[in-house]
Amino acid sequence: MNINFQSVNYNADIKLIEFAKKRIKKINQFYSNIIDVFVYTKVENTNDRINKLVELKIGIPGEDVIVKKVAKTFEEAINSAGNSAERVLKKIKSKKQF
Repeated sequence: MNINFQSVNYNADIKLIEFAKKRIKKINQFYSNIIDVFVYTKVENTNDRINKLVELKIGIPGEDVIVKKVAKTFEEAINSAGNSAERVLKKIKSKKQF
């Protein structure tokens, strides 16, 4: 599994990148055929404090799974997106077994 991290309109520190990679590696337990994962992080220009956007694009054979989450911090958004991705991948895996 190849993990690519991209920050849009800001410079991400190494702690955030390592946190994202560590969290995304856990997804591999739920679906073993993941080819690559693209992690896009962005700060949206809003007056609201909940402005950290994380988008996961998970490449699996046959299709791509895209999960987007917004939270107060990037860590929260990455965890939330990871949890959603796990649920989606479990569904896809169960459908392919039949």
